[in-house]
Amino acid sequence: MLILLTSILCSVAVSILLKVARSKNIDVAQAIAFNYVMAGGLTVALLRPDPASLLNPSTPYWVVIALGVLLPSIFLVMAAAVRHAGIVLSDAAQRLSLVIPLIAAVVIFGEAIQGSKVVGIVLGLIALLCLTLGSKKIDDQKNPKAVLWLLGVWLGYGCIDVLFKQLSKSGAGFSSSLLVTFSLAGLLLFGWLFARRTQWQARNIWAGLLLGLLNFGNIYFYIRAHQQFPENPTLVFSTMNIGVITLGTLVGAGFFKEKLSVFSLIGIALAISAIVALIPR
Repeated sequence: MLILLTSILCSVAVSILLKVARSKNIDVAQAIAFNYVMAGGLTVALLRPDPASLLNPSTPYWVVIALGVLLPSIFLVMAAAVRHAGIVLSDAAQRLSLVIPLIAAVVIFGEAIQGSKVVGIVLGLIALLCLTLGSKKIDDQKNPKAVLWLLGVWLGYGCIDVLFKQLSKSGAGFSSSLLVTFSLAGLLLFGWLFARRTQWQARNIWAGLLLGLLNFGNIYFYIRAHQQFPENPTLVFSTMNIGVITLGTLVGAGFFKEKLSVFSLIGIALAISAIVALIPR
């Protein structure tokens, strides 16, 4: 569980950095692009990937390519969703994407959902709903494009969770697959930025390198958690999503002075109960 907790801490730290970045006039797109430079560099330095392992027939090429495309793409989709539907609805769509990996845990990974797992999943989904309702008042959105962008956020984040689970099964080729994923994601985002004739600024680059350090930790430990609990993907999917939003809510209240509503407090209590119910016995 320590590995999963580390991933949750890194994920919340990424959210904090992105939130602070907007108030500091940092171009988030540039920062995310350089985040992949740092993440790729850390993969090479710490994991020592063996390129030859990519020639192994068991290498999940389709997973690597899908992640390489989805990681930068979901950033653009999320940005469009925030623009058309608002940050509250976009955040809610990301949180509720947990439904997709939970379905995948049964349909794709063959996990048996019973006993305390059922209780944990139900409590977790109710907790996410309460935390969503407890966030800022949702604005009335009349833009017909909003629903499509929100659906893209929901599908995108849900599929990324499932793909990372698949990547965790790549064994010896894990580090090489991760490096290719980061490299492809970076190339696509840099290509998009160059096409827009972006004016590069040093503060965006430094912010991106810090973001890459945290993002690497988030993804690395998340995949390691799946490797540690190969037969229990529900534990990892649920604990990660519930843990991130719960800790994020507490950080928002403690550091950004965001008020906690009754729904938020109920959601936090239910989230903790859900994680306890999901812990293997």
